[in-house]
Amino acid sequence: MRQSRETAPRVALSRRAFARGVAGAAAVAAAGQAAFAPGAAAGGRRGASFFDETTLWDSEVDPLENYHVHALTVLPDDTVLAVTEGRYEVCDAGPRALLLRRSTDGGDTWEPTRTVVPSVDGESWGNPALLADGRTGEVFLFFMLSLRLPGNTSCSGDSGDLWVVSSTDGGATWGEQRPLPGLFDGFPYDWALHGPGPGHGIQLDSGRLLLNCLHRRVIVGNSAPERFYGVASVYSDDHGATWRATGEVPVEVDYPINEARVFQRSDGTVVVNGRAAAGGNRQRIVSVSRDRGLTWSRPALDGSTGRFNAVDASLARYTGGPGSTDVDRILFSRPDSPVRTNMTVSVSYDEGHSFRYSRVVNEGRSFYSELARLSDGTILLLYGCDGELASAPRRVAVCRFSLDWLTGGRDSLGGGPGYQEEVTDLAAGGTVSGGVLTSVADPLARGGARAVFTPSAPGGWVAYTVTAPRTATYDLLLRYVRPEEGGLLTVTVDGRRPRTAVLDTTAESVGGYDVAQLGPHELTAGRHTVRFTVTGPGRGGGSLLSLDALSLITAAGRADVREESVVDNDDVGYEVVGGVWSPATGVPGYWSGNYRTAPAGTGAGVVRWRPVVPQDGRYRIDVSYTPHENRAGDAPYTVRGAGGTRTVRVDQRLAGSPEPRGGTWASLGGFDLAAGLWTTVELSDDADGFVVADAVRLTRLA
Repeated sequence: MRQSRETAPRVALSRRAFARGVAGAAAVAAAGQAAFAPGAAAGGRRGASFFDETTLWDSEVDPLENYHVHALTVLPDDTVLAVTEGRYEVCDAGPRALLLRRSTDGGDTWEPTRTVVPSVDGESWGNPALLADGRTGEVFLFFMLSLRLPGNTSCSGDSGDLWVVSSTDGGATWGEQRPLPGLFDGFPYDWALHGPGPGHGIQLDSGRLLLNCLHRRVIVGNSAPERFYGVASVYSDDHGATWRATGEVPVEVDYPINEARVFQRSDGTVVVNGRAAAGGNRQRIVSVSRDRGLTWSRPALDGSTGRFNAVDASLARYTGGPGSTDVDRILFSRPDSPVRTNMTVSVSYDEGHSFRYSRVVNEGRSFYSELARLSDGTILLLYGCDGELASAPRRVAVCRFSLDWLTGGRDSLGGGPGYQEEVTDLAAGGTVSGGVLTSVADPLARGGARAVFTPSAPGGWVAYTVTAPRTATYDLLLRYVRPEEGGLLTVTVDGRRPRTAVLDTTAESVGGYDVAQLGPHELTAGRHTVRFTVTGPGRGGGSLLSLDALSLITAAGRADVREESVVDNDDVGYEVVGGVWSPATGVPGYWSGNYRTAPAGTGAGVVRWRPVVPQDGRYRIDVSYTPHENRAGDAPYTVRGAGGTRTVRVDQRLAGSPEPRGGTWASLGGFDLAAGLWTTVELSDDADGFVVADAVRLTRLA
């Protein structure tokens, strides 16, 4: 349901007058940390389940070319501040001003746009991030001034200086903007660009103000790996009178962390969760701090938030946190797709280790997003959306919705999620057969350590005893590590396979954590044996197994699980068997970053996909391709598996079914498949036109 696309008043201004603007508004509580009335019902003014949307900026109506990259915060009186970059060009380093819209009634109506930081003589002000001190009432807006070197022909700045401006009167006026020079001079990476956020910072339980900042070297003369992308935050322990730099997340080329968010867990740990600067269809990069942001662990990928287009995404605490007796809830928003479409919001009940429920807000083009909440529990989502450009939105909208709406009635502030989790730490207590089990300290593990099992041969296993507190149907959630040398894992519970029983633990690119919903499983009260067996090499050829934690979860509703396995033409599990298959992007409608093509041939040109089949059963196999008149009318897909071989020819001149998450899909039909890596899908050039190899997807039917 989409409602109320435009309720905000509009002011007709020339572009020159618009750039000069006037001073704006303020806030007193950090986004994601705003105070709220205990026990207040979600959406008390609008009913238990609701959703509405208002457009704040629209490039087809408003005076500037584009509006992109945002910040959001909510005051204790439910005044809302939304900030965006007003762009004179569709360019990250072109002339940009920082624009504010303000609502004093929780988003029912919005004041006209104000310019907080104008662009004078083409100045490029960007990366807005709001951080409010809930103890003093002062709100800080951080941003950077971006500059390009003469040899830079890209649309990204080489250097960026950190600036701040603040307000102490609830949004009536802003003070003078001031630079924050020299904060990052002591780092050994020759960083030149220092970008706050974007989005929002937080106030920790100690009162410390903390804001993540991204950094890199200049573009001119440096390849992407040589730019040393990284994060080092800024903090203040004196209510913003002075600001200092934290230590950096250790800089590693394999983990080029960029635009990020921070949040604090109930145990005081601070988490930074950021996008990969390298782009692509990636998992997020995470690091943790045990000393309230001063020092950080080594980074790693983390699959808790899924795999999607590397884009700025928002994390915010909704309830709970240090010292709270309320349910711990963390919200997460992103375009849940390999491309920038399908804006989705999810909720976690285990401090961001996994996200149980999700709902799509907008299936169309979706870009940067920001989250906050009102005192009655209403969730606010500020995000860019729509338009024809793949890199920037046509408009910026703010949505309001209840927790009840987000979870489809499975959770509400009044009733709660009924969520209970029994966690077994797999770093210790395992018994083994046919291998060696060790424990490795790791601050990213739930208990501070993880198990590493090295089998001596296929069939080696490690087993644990888990205890079910009562007889019930539990959702089994496994958190594990995917190293580059990961093996093929089969899980059994008391000798029975759960619904998802087989995992390839090979890393997609570099190592990191992932989660697997093993499915609902009925357990009697008492002790049970869970066995993890390395049944063979993973698709990367390795056999290592690394385990973190196994959770037995009961809740008011089942977790949202997408029972599918997708292998793209750039993924582990795709290989060229013969011939030359060239990458291409000329025809839209492909899954992820590109597709591969080969001209008509004799059948010697072959590509192969090896999807993971999680359990014996019936599956539909779909293939994605980009249709065109020069395509093959008889592209031969051959499915080989335990049940035999079948070839299905597909007319790639005809359009398949496009989906919000990307790809143009056609079905090869239903197949009975055996669990594991036995199934392959092959495509050859034995056809009457160009053959397109994009992605293959298995979807469970029963």
